[in-house]
Amino acid sequence: MIMHGSMAIWLRDMQVLRRAIFSELVAVVAYPLTIYLAFGIGMQSYIGTVEGSPYSLFIAPGLITMTAVNAAYNESVWSLWFHRRVQFTVESYRVTPISVSEIVIAKIITGFTHGIIKGSVVGLVIFAITPFRFPLEHLFYYLLFLIPGSALFSCAGVISGTIMDKPETIGKVEAVVVMPLIFMSGLFFPLSSYPENIIPWVRAVPTTALFEGARRGLVFGEMSPVHVFQVSISAVVLFIASVLIFRRKMSE
Repeated sequence: MIMHGSMAIWLRDMQVLRRAIFSELVAVVAYPLTIYLAFGIGMQSYIGTVEGSPYSLFIAPGLITMTAVNAAYNESVWSLWFHRRVQFTVESYRVTPISVSEIVIAKIITGFTHGIIKGSVVGLVIFAITPFRFPLEHLFYYLLFLIPGSALFSCAGVISGTIMDKPETIGKVEAVVVMPLIFMSGLFFPLSSYPENIIPWVRAVPTTALFEGARRGLVFGEMSPVHVFQVSISAVVLFIASVLIFRRKMSE
């Protein structure tokens, strides 16, 4: 059964996370919380409301989502790279009955799990120390975006960790590709701020559907089927690509 090997690897990765859970959570909470305090609170009196919401409320869902997808991407890319290039754990897996597909699926699930856990913790911290509130039923609409969004970034991390052999290259891709895709997707400002001829191109990017849909779902309880489909189909496409790319790399 294909998931048996994947679950075994996932459980191993969860044991590693459990041993370092405190330091992991402290590190992951510090960055988005600092941004929230600096922008959401510090700039609130200057910016006022955005799309009918206080600015602190406008950026809170984006920061939670950013934490989740960043954690999913970073765990997938660095875990796979480290186990492939440093510890050679992947080679150890390959001499067992675990298939190549099971390995890549396990790493995707591990990244996804990191994303959900760390995003939830940041959400709880923001909820506890700030006025950010939302009706509980809105959480369902938010998860329709967070779950496939975390899976999308986890698959992207697996692809990066597979094809890139140098750690500095991974860092450059994150700085030049991943972070701009996040920040340009309406995390800190409404899409209406863009020139009209640019907006259709920005909306075509899956991260825009993710951040905009997640915010509107959590704050207003709205669900855009088009945005959900865009994020979900992107996650499926990257999942298929990550499996094929990993198989090809392991056959070399």
